[in-house]
Parts: sequence; C-alpha cells; structure tokens
Amino acid sequence: MAKKDPRIDAYIRNAQPFAKPILKHLRRLVHEACPETEETIKWGFPHFDHRGQMLCGMAAFKAHMSFGFWKGSQLLGASSKNAEAMGDFGRIASLDMLPSDARIKSLVKAAMKLNDDGVKRVVRKKAAPRKSAVVPRDLAAALATDAKAAATFEGFSPSHRREYIEWITEAKTEETRERRLATTLEWLAEGKPRNWKYMRR
Repeated sequence: MAKKDPRIDAYIRNAQPFAKPILKHLRRLVHEACPETEETIKWGFPHFDHRGQMLCGMAAFKAHMSFGFWKGSQLLGASSKNAEAMGDFGRIASLDMLPSDARIKSLVKAAMKLNDDGVKRVVRKKAAPRKSAVVPRDLAAALATDAKAAATFEGFSPSHRREYIEWITEAKTEETRERRLATTLEWLAEGKPRNWKYMRR
C-alpha cells in the first residue's frame, strides 16, 4: 500500500508558486504508476521508493524544478539531461515542459522493473578535471578596481569562477559584454555566485 510522507506535503506548500502544480502532478503520476510507492525525503528533496529501493525524485528551486530517476541513465540513455540539471528532463518551469503523462508512467513502471530485476545503478565515471579558466583582461582590470568583488572571486571554487568567466566571454556583442561585466562586479561585491538566482534559500 502506498505510503505518503507529510514532509512532502510541507515541501510542496513551501515551494515557489510555479512549482506547486508541477510537484503535485508528478506526485500523482508516480502513485498512479506505482501504487506501492513509499514517499520519503532524501538530501532534502522528495523521493519515491519501491520495495525498499529508490525509484525517482523531484526538487524545486527558485526558478525551475527537476525530476529524475535513480537509474535514469539505464532508462533514458543519452536522452537524459542530467548534465544540465539535477534530473533527467532539464530545468522544468511549467507543466507543459514535462513529458506526457503516459511517458512518465511508462518510465516509472520501467524503473520498477529494473529494481525488481535487481539491476544495479550505473554510475558514470567522473570526467577529468577541467583546466582553470583564464581570466580575461577586462575582468581582471575590473576586479582590480573593486577589492570586495576581487576577494569574492578569489574565494570562489574554480567552477564558480568559470561560470562568470564563460558568461562574460560568451557575450555576442561588446555592449552585452560590458553589461555583463558590470553585473559581475555588482554580484561579486554582494558575495553572489553567477547562478545565485537558482539557489534554494
């Protein structure tokens, strides 16, 4: 028999308005496809288990949410967007960005079968560490004028620094680059990483 976790009710209540209907919809579909599913909270996010094994999970952030399967690589192969977001379907911001109800239910049932058959989760090998991104001259010059921003930048992990560097260097026009550079200084002075808007508070 299905077991619902009141912590997930609370999670949905506290989610951003855009995420609530998506969370409720996914929750309903998982229960319809897997009547025996048991709800739980793992790593701070709602998860669904089947016969003691992880099945799938969902998470809501400030401007998007994610949904994915514990054995997503086996279910979806190269079509999984796990590299873009925490789940298998990329950054979800509305109900119409989800696969069809039939598709989600089919995947839930397939995930159940993998668990029933004793299939182990495949963990992808970590890619070799990327080389440190080179700080462009205009960013270096701008940081030299703002000690607070510079201190934040130097204190960031290589991946956080890379996010700012790539955002600036990928600008298509000089005007856009200058605007991004100014925004970078502003956010760094406030201690913010490049993607601070998407971080759960």
